[in-house]
Amino acid sequence: MPTLAALREKLMEQPEDEAKGLALALELFTTGSLDIFGHESTVDLDKRVVVFDIHGLGEQLKPIGHLVITDTMLNRVTLNWKKGKRTHVFIDEFHVMFENEFSAAFFNSAWRQFRKRNAYPTAITQNVEYLLDSVQASTMLSNSEFIVMLNQAASDREKLARLLNISEEQMGHITNAPAGCGLIKYGSALVPFVNRFPSNTELYRLMTTRPGEGRFSGGRA
Repeated sequence: MPTLAALREKLMEQPEDEAKGLALALELFTTGSLDIFGHESTVDLDKRVVVFDIHGLGEQLKPIGHLVITDTMLNRVTLNWKKGKRTHVFIDEFHVMFENEFSAAFFNSAWRQFRKRNAYPTAITQNVEYLLDSVQASTMLSNSEFIVMLNQAASDREKLARLLNISEEQMGHITNAPAGCGLIKYGSALVPFVNRFPSNTELYRLMTTRPGEGRFSGGRA
């Protein structure tokens, strides 16, 4: 698989000054401090389940990381679509995709293509205010067929009410709501739900994200 580092090597072999200039411009991204995406990926893209983790990227690399990973996901979705396969795309900490205008615009375009190419994109975030402050993200929310809302901050509730046409009575289901309770938007319908999961079960220990609880935190539920 050709890489950015391989491209730089080919440019270095060319006699033209323009090629040398391009190679020099690529140096930072192939042999310098920002070379993380300039070499062959350590992620096995042939697996049925592919996971990308960019949590450890520095601020300089995050915009590039968002673009590279979004492009990779879109390529996989397109390949599966051509093979007649369905793809499930899960994005945790969804709000980070909108911290940069370039990654936000590219991801917004990719999201529409996901839906057109037999993929089911699902986004998860605890920072709704970032999405509501973005025109692109707000448009994506308003066009989503299925939204699950848990307890929301006062300022976020007001924006969600305007965006999703939620009545004052319905907003009560995401105001000071206990864990496992909230509001579902499905199409044009808004449905309150209560899902209090027993804490003395193995499933709870697998799913809980509360600090100090669950199998993966080293604590006990």
